[in-house]
Amino acid sequence: MKAWLAERSPRDRAVLLGGGALVLLMLAWAWVWHPLAESRTRLEARVAAAEADLAWMRGASAEVQRLRATAGGAGLDRAGRSLLALADTSARDAGLGPALTRVEPVNETRVNVWFERASFDTVATWLETLALRYGVAVDEIAADRVEGVGLANVRVTLVDAPQ
Repeated sequence: MKAWLAERSPRDRAVLLGGGALVLLMLAWAWVWHPLAESRTRLEARVAAAEADLAWMRGASAEVQRLRATAGGAGLDRAGRSLLALADTSARDAGLGPALTRVEPVNETRVNVWFERASFDTVATWLETLALRYGVAVDEIAADRVEGVGLANVRVTLVDAPQ
């Protein structure tokens, strides 16, 4: 390569060396600088989005804390009833008494409840009421459709929601 370059005139050598240097600079820009600059721009956008998400989460967390404080004990007053008693009486109060077949405690904070040929809409409303008024959460639910409009055999596992 050196011999070939030495055979060229000084002007050709300068043009070839200058062109080679220019090609090297363009390759360095295309393979190194440009991808890094684009990556930095993408990362800056992700950081900005993450910061916006964090700000929203902090606001939502403050709102949740405020709602917990205002709901306080009044929304979760069970009048000393256990989860088992609460599930039984509230299901009967919701009109699910005829469909209620079994209420079985798993432990102090967990209860299984079975309904046969229950109105699924009524069961869903009952579960929502338990969650909102008493802080009871649904851990598992299984529903099998039965003959009749809106009827189902339902098995629900209720748990005391963490406060």
